[in-house]
Amino acid sequence: MQKKFLTNLALLLFLNVLVKPFYIFGIDRTVQNTVGLEDFGFYFTIFNFAFLFNILLDAGITNFNNRNIAQHMHLLNKHFSSLVILKFLLAGLYVAVTFVVALVIGYNAAQLKLLAWVGFNQFLLSFILYLRSNINGMLMFRTDSFLSVLDRLLMIAICAVLLWGNVTGGRFEIEWFVYAQTAAYLMTAIVALVIVMKKAKFKKLHWNRAFFMVIMKKSFPFAILVLLMSVYNRVDSVFIERLLEGAEGNRQAGIYAQAFRLLDAINQFAWLFAVLLFPIYSRMIRLKEPLAEMVRLPFSLLFTVAVIVVTGSFFYRVEIMSWLYPMGDNESAADFASKLNESSTVYGILMFGFLGSATMYIFSTLLTANGNLKQLNLIALSGIALNFVINILLIPRLMAAGAAIASLSTQLFTAGAYLALAQYFFRFKIDVKFLGKLVIFVLLVIGFNLISKELPFTWQVNFSVMMAAAAISAFAMRLIDIPGIIKQLKDHESY
Repeated sequence: MQKKFLTNLALLLFLNVLVKPFYIFGIDRTVQNTVGLEDFGFYFTIFNFAFLFNILLDAGITNFNNRNIAQHMHLLNKHFSSLVILKFLLAGLYVAVTFVVALVIGYNAAQLKLLAWVGFNQFLLSFILYLRSNINGMLMFRTDSFLSVLDRLLMIAICAVLLWGNVTGGRFEIEWFVYAQTAAYLMTAIVALVIVMKKAKFKKLHWNRAFFMVIMKKSFPFAILVLLMSVYNRVDSVFIERLLEGAEGNRQAGIYAQAFRLLDAINQFAWLFAVLLFPIYSRMIRLKEPLAEMVRLPFSLLFTVAVIVVTGSFFYRVEIMSWLYPMGDNESAADFASKLNESSTVYGILMFGFLGSATMYIFSTLLTANGNLKQLNLIALSGIALNFVINILLIPRLMAAGAAIASLSTQLFTAGAYLALAQYFFRFKIDVKFLGKLVIFVLLVIGFNLISKELPFTWQVNFSVMMAAAAISAFAMRLIDIPGIIKQLKDHESY
């Protein structure tokens, strides 16, 4: 089982490292720099608002289906024929609820228009994830790995033409970015649909009201968990726009978006661990196989990377933000300095949340596979309460920085709770030596950053020296144990 995880994680990471950094830094960042803080902040707020109701598109079906197909592959045909209908019914519910809430909180015509397109994109993305849950549940990790980057490849091609192809004859509009997403998601959904239909030996859709009710009942706890996690992960920019309002609200949302981009990007790579681990944990739990090593291996890899990324981001926050978002042609030095100060402060706070995310992706995935949905939902609900209180108290005073503090507090609180809950249910033997290594490694990485900042080179060279020293230390301390991984690849057969 470890061999299957490691080999497919390597493929998944390889493909995503090839594609997603170029998309994030070459396309997504360029779009934000081209349209400006306010326009991108306007889009970012609408996107996160639409994302809050994303669970209505899915109702927990994707996670339930992933776990169920991993344990009972012969049910693919039966479930797929009916669940496609249910997905479209849920899409109608999503549209109704999203627009009712948008009208209640006072969205104007321009916001509603963009919301319609962003909402449609959310449906396409949800449908792709459902289709991939079938592929993942069948342990077709290689196929799923290619599908995981297909939409980004298409986005790169489409946006490259719009940004640099001189085909529009005018200034790039944020709406074009949304339309490009629509085209990329639609084509990816078609490819994934063809693959699943072939594997399921699909013949026709099957309306089965009783089956729908059973599935909804079984998937409801998954739905609640995803909804609660979505709220505390995505509501911050909505709070910024609503509590500050007007141009300053959009500007602060844009500042938050600048700082959030790298956290979101690194979280996408961490999420890949959860994608692979969920069906593996589900299968291992059903077969009553020992879990300790299969938990420690990905946690050690992910948490070690998190320490390096988070610490480096804090010490080099100003340099990184200045490099990603240089001064615009029509921007004064004073305005740029103000923007840089705000975005680097928010970035330095936000990135510490990745320590929580790295922990959460391992242990919440394990608990979800084990069926501990009630306890997970209580933790997520507590996280929302904490997030709301801190946002309401701090955003009017600290603006985007207040939202960053709310996000960090929520991530660390929920991660700690998930870790404690996993220890309670699985009774893992506490490895004092391993924990000691982690503490020593954290101190070493802090030291490497302090020393590198004093080196007489450019910040890029200093940063690279720090990263190299930290990576070598991780290998030397066997927190990233390459010989051990190779041994596991030789000793374990996938099934």
